[in-house]
Amino acid sequence: MIFNLGSINADHIYRLPHLPTPGETLATDSYHRTLGGKGANQSVAAARAGERVCHIGAVGPDGGWMVDLLEEYGVEVGHVARSDVPSGHAMVCVDNAGENAIVIYPGANRALDLSDVTSALGVASAGDWLMMQNETNLQMETARLAEAGGLNLAYSAAPFDADAVRAVLPFVTILILNDVEAGQLEKAMGVIEVPQLLITRGAEGAEWRDTVSGEVILCPAVPVTPVDTTGAGDTFAGYMVASLAQGFAPSAALRRASAAAALQVQEPGTAEAIPTSRETAALLG
Repeated sequence: MIFNLGSINADHIYRLPHLPTPGETLATDSYHRTLGGKGANQSVAAARAGERVCHIGAVGPDGGWMVDLLEEYGVEVGHVARSDVPSGHAMVCVDNAGENAIVIYPGANRALDLSDVTSALGVASAGDWLMMQNETNLQMETARLAEAGGLNLAYSAAPFDADAVRAVLPFVTILILNDVEAGQLEKAMGVIEVPQLLITRGAEGAEWRDTVSGEVILCPAVPVTPVDTTGAGDTFAGYMVASLAQGFAPSAALRRASAAAALQVQEPGTAEAIPTSRETAALLG
């Protein structure tokens, strides 16, 4: 089973001819509101990969529709708290090449109470997985609870903050970074000491490093023409952790996660674009 301490955001998506430059005003070609947030996206991806997922998070008075969508997508929402703070949201600008620029308001994602976490993890078993990202509060406290309970911790170091990563790193089983974040972390800390490291490189694929055994696996990306790359990394992370939880070897989990991300970027939107396990298996052939 996977527990995910993660953000829940309303994504406001604007399609633009190009990403705006400083001082430039652009009219959008289209607008769409949907469920997003790194945490929610990863929960949906893990659930669509066929794993049982309990989301630990919070929304404000305006967030009921997001909780309903999470549940519709197969995520357990009994530990999503209702806060007086407005829900988190993101302004997502996407250009014609599928590239994006994102601004996030954390809102209720950073208003969680520790009791929300302890209640959820109270039913966890040793060997279960905990996923976290850097979009909520209580990361250190939750990491300690995970260690005490014998859980594996997969941590996505985004949005990147070297101090946040440094604090959580001693508890981490798998550290998930994109290539830019990996460079930032190596510059800030030198050698990254963590049992397993997963670096996503977009169209160039992904790299898995097991620092205990020394094994390195390079997984090429599935070549596709992207429509919208928003949420691709979250799709990869959610599918990867779910696959490991289901007993897949790292090489097979990487191929499965790569296929899921390739399908996701060919559709507009974030969580709603994440493919099912059956769709992903069909692409793998």
